[in-house]
Amino acid sequence: MSLLRSDAFLSPLEIEAAVRRALEEDLGRAGDITSTATVPEGTTGRAIAVARQAGVIAGLPLFAEAFRRLSPQIEIKPHARDGASVKAATKLMTLSGDARAILAAERTALNFLGHLSGIATATAAFVQCIGHTKARIICTRKTTPGLRALEKYAVRCGGGFNHRFGLDDAILIKDNHIAVAGGIRAVLARAKQAAGHLVKIEIEVDSLDQLREVLDVGLADVVLIDNFDLAAMRAAVAMVAGRLVIEASGGITLKTAAAVAETGVDYLSAGALTHSVQNLDIGLDIEI
Repeated sequence: MSLLRSDAFLSPLEIEAAVRRALEEDLGRAGDITSTATVPEGTTGRAIAVARQAGVIAGLPLFAEAFRRLSPQIEIKPHARDGASVKAATKLMTLSGDARAILAAERTALNFLGHLSGIATATAAFVQCIGHTKARIICTRKTTPGLRALEKYAVRCGGGFNHRFGLDDAILIKDNHIAVAGGIRAVLARAKQAAGHLVKIEIEVDSLDQLREVLDVGLADVVLIDNFDLAAMRAAVAMVAGRLVIEASGGITLKTAAAVAETGVDYLSAGALTHSVQNLDIGLDIEI
């Protein structure tokens, strides 16, 4: 059984690299000196990962990889896969094998699983909140350095969608770009000249007047309306009239998401999905 959510891609190379970095950080130069000193060599054990609270799971492939990397012979029996909505006390995975390896990898494995499941759970709450509208919830680049691919994967496990992964895969013109380039018309013309035929151009506006100018120029694919109030959002949707994709951003929370989505925008971007979530409480019950 694959542990990955079937429609949420994550490279195995990304999994391996992230787990390797995390284990190197934790084990340092001498390894787990506590387990080495106190647990006799060759001791075997059994451990069960359990969700202590209800939520949406993400990170099981990284959880398993942490143990496999320290003991390739470890036996892993999954009881769930990423993207699953689980109740409190749900068993997620059973591990059997070298006790030293289980103890050494425990915290790294739980750090990944709890953090990514927290993101997936928060995303699922947003998805449910706006489910009566056409809008989609998307993440941002406000991610933990070095963990972006994993955190964006967790957003997809929660039913959300991804914005660009980095500065290199889409053009997003923000207010500072407009100021430096000499205005909306100039910045869009330069972007269009440089963009390949598969590269989308998005531009941020902070007023209806700026939006009107973007529409007059006609070179953008997506407009980001930043910190608009609800009345201005509705006016923007009417003004665009389907000519551009509309993304709304700026302090969107669970309390405000439904009202924003009901204005008719296409996407809601929320940095809170990745930068302000609480870990899902997941434990590892070890039986030696």
